[in-house]
Parts: sequence; structure tokens; C-alpha cells
Amino acid sequence: MTRRLKQAGVLFILVFAVAQLVQPDRTNPPTDVSRTIQAHASRELAAVVDRSSGDCHSNQTVWPWYTRVAPASWLMAQGVAEGRKVVNFSEWGTYSPAQQQTLLAASCDDATSGKMPGIYTVIRPETRLSQQDIKTICAAAGGTP
Repeated sequence: MTRRLKQAGVLFILVFAVAQLVQPDRTNPPTDVSRTIQAHASRELAAVVDRSSGDCHSNQTVWPWYTRVAPASWLMAQGVAEGRKVVNFSEWGTYSPAQQQTLLAASCDDATSGKMPGIYTVIRPETRLSQQDIKTICAAAGGTP
């Protein structure tokens, strides 16, 4: 091994080790069950949303081991924060009926186009949406896929 390659390897290991010191917030806010989508929608819709979208769009995010290792920890924490900002199914009851319909229509569009749940299905294949799952979301939105 050349000297430069050894130095690059050592530098990489040091940067990786130091990066582990920067840990993002991985907490789940408390949830009032009466405000969740489970309390306000059909069981079928709630089950689909919980399985396919719960990690990024609810207060019940599952934080697997790899969410403790940078840079994956940063990406997952950022994705969850952004997802909760767009729609939080743990706060579903706080949205007006018009907002709920708009969010369901957007969910239908995203599910139909394959945008959501997206690349996350590589790591968590159980989040993949079947054609029936997409039909359930779109039916709740008042449309068809």
C-alpha cells in the first residue's frame, strides 16, 4: 500500500469516528391517540398508512440501529422531520376535513407515481405498497389510481 493510500484511509476512519459524535434528535413526540388517523379513518386506510408511512409521517417512528450511525442517522432524522412537517398521521385529527382530503389526494398521487414510500422500501421492504394498498388510499381520497 502506498503511503498516500494509508493516510487517506486513516483520515477517512478519523472523519467517520468524529462524525459519530454529531447525533441528531431521534425522539418521538407524545401522541394523543384520539388525534391519530386510526381514530379518524377506516381500519383499512389506517393500517396501510401505519405500515407504509408511519416511520416518516407519524410520531411512532421506529429508529433501527443504522439510525445511530452517521451519516445514515442524519439522513433518517432529516427525512422524518420533513415527513412530519408535510403530514403527520399522529396529528390527523388536527387537520380540517378539507386539509385531510387534500393530504389524501396528495398521498394517492405519490403512491400511484411510486414517489412514496420511495427508496425507503429498499431498507424496509414491508413498507412497499401493493396495488390494493394504493386503491385503499385513493378510495379514501375520493379518486381512483
